[in-house]
Amino acid sequence: MPKVYVVNKGGHDHSDAKRFGDLVYLSEGTINRYAVSNIYRQFSAILQNSSSKDYVLITGLSVMSSIACSIFARLHGRLNLLLFKPGRNKENKNCYVERTILIDELL
Repeated sequence: MPKVYVVNKGGHDHSDAKRFGDLVYLSEGTINRYAVSNIYRQFSAILQNSSSKDYVLITGLSVMSSIACSIFARLHGRLNLLLFKPGRNKENKNCYVERTILIDELL
């Protein structure tokens, strides 16, 4: 089963993302946005175990999402994203939608 790498475990409900795979949190709680080298090292260690079929769920600070996406794209040549979309499933509840970018196609 694929994994869903959640950038930050905060106060949001990520349960709908379980449809796409097992949740793995890259960080939790408050993070110093200026400690980019620390964020990079922490995320790299976790994302080394990722596969090209896994996802990155965007949440938390933009710098954290940028670092997570960069690492994933570098490792796999693609970026599989889960994006929050309010009130969009059949029951008009909040959900996540998937989007994929094949990094090498346009470069």
